[in-house]
Amino acid sequence: MARPVDNNLTEGAIAGHFRSLAIPGAMGMLFNTLYNIVDMYFAGLLGTSAQAGIALGFQAFLIAMSVGFGLGAAMGALVGNALGARDRRQARRTIAQGIVYGVTAACLLGVAGLWYGPLIVRLVSDSGPYQDAGIRYFHILSLALPGFLVSFACNGVLQAHGDGRSMLRALMLAFVANIGLNPLFIYGIPGLWDGIGFDGLAASTVVSQTGVMLFMLRKVFRLRAMARLRARNFHPRADRFREISFQTLPTAVSMLILSLSGFVVQYALKGFGEHAVAGFGLGIRLEQILLLPIFGVSGALLPIASQNFGAKDFQRVRDALRFCWKIGFIMTAIAGPVLWVFGGTVLSFLTDDQEVIRVGVIYLRVSGVILPFYMMLFSINGLLQALKRPLSTVWISLYRQGFGVAFFIWLFVGVWGFDERGVWLGVACAVISGFGLSLWIATRVARQEMDGLFRRSAEPVQVT
Repeated sequence: MARPVDNNLTEGAIAGHFRSLAIPGAMGMLFNTLYNIVDMYFAGLLGTSAQAGIALGFQAFLIAMSVGFGLGAAMGALVGNALGARDRRQARRTIAQGIVYGVTAACLLGVAGLWYGPLIVRLVSDSGPYQDAGIRYFHILSLALPGFLVSFACNGVLQAHGDGRSMLRALMLAFVANIGLNPLFIYGIPGLWDGIGFDGLAASTVVSQTGVMLFMLRKVFRLRAMARLRARNFHPRADRFREISFQTLPTAVSMLILSLSGFVVQYALKGFGEHAVAGFGLGIRLEQILLLPIFGVSGALLPIASQNFGAKDFQRVRDALRFCWKIGFIMTAIAGPVLWVFGGTVLSFLTDDQEVIRVGVIYLRVSGVILPFYMMLFSINGLLQALKRPLSTVWISLYRQGFGVAFFIWLFVGVWGFDERGVWLGVACAVISGFGLSLWIATRVARQEMDGLFRRSAEPVQVT
């Protein structure tokens, strides 16, 4: 019998719903980031070229992963809206079609990656060992695409039901498995198997992520909404695929633009050598740890706002956004100083290369200043998804991660002659100005969909 785990996010204290979703979400992302740091650690044992290679290969892989991020957000919005409207049948059909959509997209992206992956890695790097390592890492990691995309879809479904713990458990298990699988695949078993060296870093991710997918599918199939599931629900339907695509593709394009902006950054860093690329790879992973609580809170906003928008409780949507920002400001006030004070110390545990550490520290200090703007941007993107207006996020991304990053980096490095600092300052200017654009767009959309973004009701909704 299916076990009900779905929570009604249209009732009860908003703060309680944020806790139940944000804390597991942030902890899950913590283990995901620690997973990546384990990869960077073992790559460091193989040399700076290996660390730079996986930074390049993973950046190229994010192009395909962008569809996974979009699909997760789409399932959270569509299933959340259906649950808020008390339409469990619609939710069940959307879930089944979302899983099929994920498998189909993974196959198509895997084939396309044979062409674009090596092309992009070569574009943003110079010939040498770290370029070859990046291409090999990308090719093997592409085998994990079905696991990643289906897991993202399942996580969006579970979050729409108020379940933020399942993904946390899956990522905890994957992290523990990765600690054992990395040395096993890299070094093998003495006397029995020599291992596969650098390629083992990607192979361990393929194995562990497949396990995550199977775990998440099991959780989804046990939902109450899936009790009357039929095989025909999995037959691809053009109308369902269009609906899912309408929600998925704008977010995927936004994430794709984010990935491409990463390549712009790496292209700019190419002139400063592989140490700059490796420092960026290490710095961004450490930054992600401090961003995790912020990701968790802003990620929790989507299912909460989605269910309440589906129930047409617009004031509760506004209250959820304000609560998200309030907690986010507290978190960024703590995280920023931590990056400034302890960033270099932590990086020194991951590499002995002082140039890599120097570049990473500069990146972390600039990042610490703009954390509040990241937080507000993430929450606005989640709100726009919940309001079923994901196309608006594309315009924000086109400016911030497309034009903004390239223009401001060119200004600081190409015109004013800055070193690596100019790259980070360019990114910061793009983020801050991008937030201004996002706030303007969100205000206009909210005025059309729910009578304003900051309008207060006569009786405040309980948020404590």
